[in-house]
Amino acid sequence: MPTPASPADPRVAIVTGAASGVGLATVRGLLAESAHVVAVDVDPSAAELFAADPGVLTVIGDVADPATAERAVTAALDAFGRVDVLVNNAARFLLKPLAETTVTEWDAVLRTNVRGVFLFSRAVLPTMTAQGGGSIVNVTSISGLVGLANQAVYGASKGAIVTLTKALAVEVAASGVRVNAVAPGTVDTPFVREPLAALPDPEATLRTIAATHPLGRIARPSEIADAVLYLASPAASFITGTVLPVDGGYTAQ
Repeated sequence: MPTPASPADPRVAIVTGAASGVGLATVRGLLAESAHVVAVDVDPSAAELFAADPGVLTVIGDVADPATAERAVTAALDAFGRVDVLVNNAARFLLKPLAETTVTEWDAVLRTNVRGVFLFSRAVLPTMTAQGGGSIVNVTSISGLVGLANQAVYGASKGAIVTLTKALAVEVAASGVRVNAVAPGTVDTPFVREPLAALPDPEATLRTIAATHPLGRIARPSEIADAVLYLASPAASFITGTVLPVDGGYTAQ
């Protein structure tokens, strides 16, 4: 049986895609709030990255594998007795015209981006319900809110997360579990820079992308993490089923 939280207890969070970018910034933000974190990543180097921090347990695995979600929840319960927060951040990107996209690529993107959110959300809900509450924050994208060329597959996966967020929020509201999402614009992470590296002038392309955001720049990972942490916190106790764009004004145009 999960341990009920008291106001003085550190929160316990599970963060997927924890080893870089927004996930890593979210882990650091949670640790700054004295939370305990189960950091989940497919990259084995995540274990070394967090090895020196006693507040972090690392689970290495594919978020699309049901066993990974089960191991993460078990790790949190065995070590800390409950799960207060789930951040579904792990994702796979694809920048490619739909007509050139293979079935294998489609399956890979949807498997990580949508199936992963489904599996981890399903895994934490019995615990959160038994505790009388919890917060799930999904990281979607502006690509799930507006149409962007060469992102039909990625956008479809992120749009699915938007709908999942809203439907699940209504479904579990009576149990005290809140479900929200953050929709970042372009963020300066390896997730963004790696696909651009194959282009003739990656920095010029990044400047062009930045100019499409009314604030004239792309986001820092910590700026997205701050929004995630807010929605996960008691300060957002009356917010559920919302999708918060953190996009420098992109979707306001």
